[in-house]
Amino acid sequence: MTQPTHFLDLHEIDKAALRTMIDDALAVKKARSGKPKGTRDDDRSLEGRTLAAIFEFPSTRTRVSFDMAMRQLGGDTMVLNSGDLQLGRGETIADTAKVLSRFVDAIMIRTSDHGKLLELAENATIPVINGLTNDSHPCQLMADILTFEEHKGSIEGKVVAWSGDGNNMVSSWIHAAGQFGFEFRVACPEALSPDPRALDWARQTGANVHVTRDADEAVRGADCVVTDTWVSMGDDAGDRHNLLAPFQVTEKLMEKAASDAIFMHCLPAHRDEEATAAVMDGPQSVIFDEAENRLHAQKAVLRWCLGQTR
Repeated sequence: MTQPTHFLDLHEIDKAALRTMIDDALAVKKARSGKPKGTRDDDRSLEGRTLAAIFEFPSTRTRVSFDMAMRQLGGDTMVLNSGDLQLGRGETIADTAKVLSRFVDAIMIRTSDHGKLLELAENATIPVINGLTNDSHPCQLMADILTFEEHKGSIEGKVVAWSGDGNNMVSSWIHAAGQFGFEFRVACPEALSPDPRALDWARQTGANVHVTRDADEAVRGADCVVTDTWVSMGDDAGDRHNLLAPFQVTEKLMEKAASDAIFMHCLPAHRDEEATAAVMDGPQSVIFDEAENRLHAQKAVLRWCLGQTR
């Protein structure tokens, strides 16, 4: 039996395939220019296909973008919360994977436990897509790369700076740095450092990744500055606000970056915590382009997983 094409983490996918998906996402987005949001694409490559989208906790961008991606490409989506499935009553991930594989064409899961994602993929005979776990968020990174390249051209050789919590988004940025060939600088408190596994991967592969405790140092001359919420779902706030206060993205910090630098945030945001409202709503911010690009990037991911990439 042919192995399904999963989309689990960026560092596990061939570089050429990732580049093909970004180029496909841009082409799909251009083709939709001017079309009403509710209409389907001229490209109906996923007609007759159904995605099961599993959510273990609330979602706005992931839920709506995957649903609209399937609809616009001619397919259908079945949105399932954990309470809708027998998973909530003790059925195993393995059994769930095997059953869903008989009904639908692909599964997307948004879960806190990365192990659930891996077990689902191991037992499914259809593609499984990582919609977010506590370890990584690769779909968001595909949208972020697309957004960067729309505004600033190829990301290869450029500098992206992160200031804030060394969370799952940082892990995916580390993987992206190696796969797309850019420099990634992380500024974060020692207590909230990036996942050692991602840093080990960067060292082993020669990815251009640097960690510092100084936000100014990380941002100096950068082409893009990125941050995320200080307290993600499931996190204990604890002393996070005090630890992360020196890493807030302010107008003063943005002045350290290149004069034409852009600002990204995957959303949802807490204005005047991880970034000031002036930065988030300012001329360098591309956060809503970034949010929209979840739709276009995920179309490309879905098409790749289902063997429909141009």
